[in-house]
Amino acid sequence: MLRGIDVSAYQSSSYDTDGLSFVFIKATEGRSYINPKLAAQTKRARDAGLVVGFYHFLWPGNLSAQADYFVGKAPEKAGDILAVDWETTSEGTHASNAEKDLFIRKLREKRPNNPIVLYCNRHYWLNVDTTSYAGHGLWIADYVTAGKPRIQAKWRFHQYTDNPLDKNVANFSSKAALREWAENA
Repeated sequence: MLRGIDVSAYQSSSYDTDGLSFVFIKATEGRSYINPKLAAQTKRARDAGLVVGFYHFLWPGNLSAQADYFVGKAPEKAGDILAVDWETTSEGTHASNAEKDLFIRKLREKRPNNPIVLYCNRHYWLNVDTTSYAGHGLWIADYVTAGKPRIQAKWRFHQYTDNPLDKNVANFSSKAALREWAENA
């Protein structure tokens, strides 16, 4: 299993990259938020030779505008991974299954050279999701042993803890295999 982390404005721009193969960086949320550390966190990952992913925290409604906003702010480089963060918003709402699926499809149209993955927690995957549509792969959050999420579905990434930061593993045999998947998905 490959090791990685995900970072947002809550983390430093000089996060530790030792032993990591990949990093997901929060880029945007809704139609108005951009991570103020996006450029610095991206540079840190690229300088360390990591496979880089960017994620968008999805809000219900205005999906075309959200997709445009995300792809307009997330750096555009073939082989970078784009992720849709599907969970409960600060207002207690969430995008519907149809909205989540449409957003993934819009990203695939707008960024055909980037694999698109769905991030959600185990509860969402088992109890909210009705379509099992995750684009090119599932990034599942379940805080258990790394690489052992309690789901039956095939997954690509597993967020297994948020202490002291969000740590993940990737289900690839090597960093080269992850990079090849990201460049050819």
